[in-house]
Amino acid sequence: MSSVVTGEMLKAAREAASIGLSAMATRTHFSLSHLSNVEAGRRAPTADLIAAYEQEIGEPVDRRSFLALPPLAVMPELVAPHVESGRIGSSTIARLVERTARLRQMDNVLGGADTYRTFLGELESSQRLAKSATYDEVTGRALFALIAEQAQQAGWSAFDAGWQERARKLYELSREAATEARDDALTGNALAFLAYQRQGSATDAVEIAAASVARAGPAVPGAVRALLLERLAWAYAIAGEPRETERALDAAHEALAREGQPSPDWAAWVDASELQIMTGRCWAQLRQPGRAIPVLENVLSAYPDLWGRDKALYLTWLAEAYRDAGEVEQAAAVLSEAQALSADVASVRPRQRITDVAATLAPYGFSLS
Repeated sequence: MSSVVTGEMLKAAREAASIGLSAMATRTHFSLSHLSNVEAGRRAPTADLIAAYEQEIGEPVDRRSFLALPPLAVMPELVAPHVESGRIGSSTIARLVERTARLRQMDNVLGGADTYRTFLGELESSQRLAKSATYDEVTGRALFALIAEQAQQAGWSAFDAGWQERARKLYELSREAATEARDDALTGNALAFLAYQRQGSATDAVEIAAASVARAGPAVPGAVRALLLERLAWAYAIAGEPRETERALDAAHEALAREGQPSPDWAAWVDASELQIMTGRCWAQLRQPGRAIPVLENVLSAYPDLWGRDKALYLTWLAEAYRDAGEVEQAAAVLSEAQALSADVASVRPRQRITDVAATLAPYGFSLS
């Protein structure tokens, strides 16, 4: 990236961080008209102004200048896989599916702001292939299933980075592609992603999550059904419905234990540990620390620190459970551990959770360092 910061780059970084121009003026104490002139290129940004933007955004402006591009734009600096023309068959799709599976592993250790361009580039490449190549019905369905899968991964990265509107558009694209592919499992998962994103509206989240389970149906692989059911359980927990939460969690455990067809790679991460984590999260959300603490303590003790983003997130629910159990010192210690784990991860989710939980511990004298 260039070290020269322009007004256009400041605007792109501000919009990527979902900060309005008026809000930025209030936060930085520069006038609204001055910021407007700088972002429009009528005035050059000063070092003080650039520093003020970077303080509010949380990272260097030039690192995020790529976000000026629209949500589904191709990133020109990304080396995309070769796009074929002419007729393609199963071997082409198999190669792209394998590539997508390998790239998905980045999500274990990197935050969404770091993986977004890569996943989006893969999606765009597959979309171009769908337009430029010819193929039979079977290959076409497999290609659209791949597009649905890639859109979900790119949407997840956008969600993790805090870019909610981009995430929503990608999830909707995924649902359309999965429907075209006639893949009920992927269609259900697209709905589950949309439900997970709607945590601020408990009624909508429950309705969409229930629809995801119904759309996928009982015949999908066990890990897929368990994934959709655990997200339904989380929606019920957000809505404050413990009985329905427990029912969905029990069904998820039963689905995972069921023998049957192998799971697709995009659901292969769903295992007994994942369900235990979600179980603990649900009980912490429902403010039942006696049920949350033993589960979360047990599973997180063996959870690798290398997966810093996820472990930091899960620790925030353990901290909440300790707080609700009256163990404030333990809650503070766990939250400090979460803060250390999330320090270098390009994800807004653990930082926001840590900030929110820390605010509830402030009356006890705790503050983030």
